[in-house]
Amino acid sequence: MADDKQTEDSSTASEIKSDGDKENSDPGKSDKVKIDILLKATGNAPIMKKKKWAVDAEKPIGWIMEFVKKYLKLEPDEKLFLYVNQTFAPSPDQLVKNLYECFGTDGKLVLHYCKSQAWG
Repeated sequence: MADDKQTEDSSTASEIKSDGDKENSDPGKSDKVKIDILLKATGNAPIMKKKKWAVDAEKPIGWIMEFVKKYLKLEPDEKLFLYVNQTFAPSPDQLVKNLYECFGTDGKLVLHYCKSQAWG
C-alpha cells in the first residue's frame, strides 16, 4: 500500500512542476504545452510554499484541486474551492487551457483557493 502512495506522489510530481524546476526529466514529453498557474490562498486556507506551477494545458481543474488537496495534506472529507478572477468557481471538468485563453493575464492563470466558499 505504501508503494502505491509513493508511485502516485512521484507521478504527480512529474506532471506538475514548480517554477524553480527547469529540467525536463522526460524528453518525450517536451511537446506538451504547459501553462503557468499562480495559486493564491484565500480565507482560512493554508498558504502553499510554492505558488507558481507549470501545468499540462490538457489537465482539468478537478485535477488541480486534487493536487492542491494532496499538497496541503487536507483530509479526504475536507472541501477545497478554486476561483478564477476572485469571482467564479470553474467546473471541475473545465480544461486549464480554456480558462487560460479566456482569463489568463501576464502569461499565467491566477487561481484562488480556499476551504470554504468565498465568492460566486
